Amino acid sequence: MVVATQVNPIRMEKIREVDIPVIDLSCSRSKVAKLIVKACEEYGFFKVINHGVSHHITKEMEDESFEFFDKPLPEKELVGSANPFGYGSKNIGLSGDTGELEYLLLPTNQNAIAQTSKFRCVVSSYVKSVRELACEILELIAEGLGVPHSLFSHFVRHFDSDSLLRLNHYPPVTHSFHHGNIGFGEHSDPQIITLLRSNDAPGLQISLRNGLWLPVSPDPHAFCVNIGDILQAMTNGRFVSVRHRAMANLLPNQSRLSMVFFGAPPPEATIACPPQLLKRNKPIYKTFTWSEYKSHTYAHRLGETRLDHFKIT
Repeated sequence: MVVATQVNPIRMEKIREVDIPVIDLSCSRSKVAKLIVKACEEYGFFKVINHGVSHHITKEMEDESFEFFDKPLPEKELVGSANPFGYGSKNIGLSGDTGELEYLLLPTNQNAIAQTSKFRCVVSSYVKSVRELACEILELIAEGLGVPHSLFSHFVRHFDSDSLLRLNHYPPVTHSFHHGNIGFGEHSDPQIITLLRSNDAPGLQISLRNGLWLPVSPDPHAFCVNIGDILQAMTNGRFVSVRHRAMANLLPNQSRLSMVFFGAPPPEATIACPPQLLKRNKPIYKTFTWSEYKSHTYAHRLGETRLDHFKIT
């Protein structure tokens, strides 16, 4: 799970339009693997098209999500507060962070989803398809890096994987508010990999190392993919765990919806850079478990660079 932080939200910032990599997964496997590795090194972020997740599955998930968020507040609150799973509004996480959104956090263990059977069925189909896509991308990354095929994907396929699904709803902001124009504050994702699908309302931005913020144009037919902290650690810093944020929705008549799958290891999984990636460089990060890193995440606001705590000094 991610939490957000408001860090100088009203400061003057550099925002620039840049072409973000769009990778066609129907191309040759070797070409796709090279393109994905290059995007992970330069941006920590890319889009994929021809990804194999059917439009029917994503449309059903979107429709069910909007149906949930359209319910009266007391009905939404019946699923329980987001601690860690459930419904939340404006308050993000446990450290005082806020945003202009409401959300539903769901485990990928379907037995734990307290919703109607139809909702459970739709979520199950969506998670199954997107998990498979995440694993396919992780296996392409492994091939591009020359490490064992399932080195990264086996974490997400594991029965005890700590993966989760987050549904974010950004309704139109019709009042004045005090946090600049932030819908979900600047952060990086602590997990291995994130797959995000949104409707056609804009709002997502990513940050490059030079401080530029890049708006990401919405495309309901593509998945946005970003690298998480765990994959940055496992590639010894070669890949970038990209910082990103969502702007508040200022469209007068349209909500923004993002459906976010976070691929994570099992709690006791050991996180370490494989020896194949350490032939020319010394390890940057200590060995740790996902449980240790997740606990560290919960204890800090995400304006901090959390991986620094795990660097070898």
